[in-house]
Amino acid sequence: MTNQERRVISTGTPPWKSPVALSVFLHLLIVVVALAGWSWTSPVDEQPPRSISARLITQQQPEPSPVVEPDDQPDRDQQRRAEEERKKAEAEAERRRQEEEARKIAEQKAQEEEARRKAEEERKKQEALAREREEAKAREAARQKAEAEAKERERQKAEEERKRREAERKKAEEEQRRLEEQRKQEEAERRRQEEEARKEAERKRLEAERRLKEQQLEALAEESRKAKEAEARRQQQAAAARAKEAQMLSESEKYQALIRERLSQAWYMPSSATEEMTARLQITLLPTGELVSVKLVSSSGNTAFDNSALNAVRSLNRYPIPDDRETFERYFRQFTIEFNPRRWK
Repeated sequence: MTNQERRVISTGTPPWKSPVALSVFLHLLIVVVALAGWSWTSPVDEQPPRSISARLITQQQPEPSPVVEPDDQPDRDQQRRAEEERKKAEAEAERRRQEEEARKIAEQKAQEEEARRKAEEERKKQEALAREREEAKAREAARQKAEAEAKERERQKAEEERKRREAERKKAEEEQRRLEEQRKQEEAERRRQEEEARKEAERKRLEAERRLKEQQLEALAEESRKAKEAEARRQQQAAAARAKEAQMLSESEKYQALIRERLSQAWYMPSSATEEMTARLQITLLPTGELVSVKLVSSSGNTAFDNSALNAVRSLNRYPIPDDRETFERYFRQFTIEFNPRRWK
């Protein structure tokens, strides 16, 4: 046990109320009560010995007889038995008194032992409380120390962070100043280069304007010449195109008439056909005149009439087409034809 644990812990209780003083007082009280009980115990009442009185009656006899003394042996036995009973009762009373006294002494010892146990428990409890308070103080001191150390570490960390930021700020300012100087130098160099470039550009612009004027004059002359030539070619091409168009139109009309004639020969109109019925078909041909496909674009409203027109188109193995490929591609690669009884008479 350390010196700190041996210190007397003041609990604010008066000395006469301490566990030790109460225990001593209780022991003294028990002894006094035991002595008083012993002195007040009344002895067992002794029974007086029983006595037998006897009277001798003498009668006048003719002849006198000798006097015989009565035998007192029964009285002595009775007295002896009474004495034994009294002694036995006294012994029993003494035994009971001793047992009572032993019981009281045992109770006193048990009470004293209980008082000592409680005093010891109280002492241990007080010592445990004292240790707990000391441990609590030690823990609190350790906690406060840890908090102080943590705060100091935080302060040092904050100081280091402040110094680092200050150094970074100064470094950033230095870098900013350096960049500003560099920017000013670059700006001055850029302006100088721009001025030189501007002068060079102005010179080149003037030179280009001069050359442009010359080129424009030459271009105007060339353009005028080309325009005249182009106009002449355009007129020639227009004339050729008109001639070609007229030829192609003439060819297309001729072959359309031939195709219509061939189809009219192959078309067998149903009996239900009327002059108002019209079926429009789209025909696609190969450059050889062979049929690729036929599609009903607009129905007449009569299925038999539509089917008769489709059958007429499909019945021709080869269609008459012009030899000129351009005319074929323009007019006969894909074209639409109408089947109407009134128009095909």
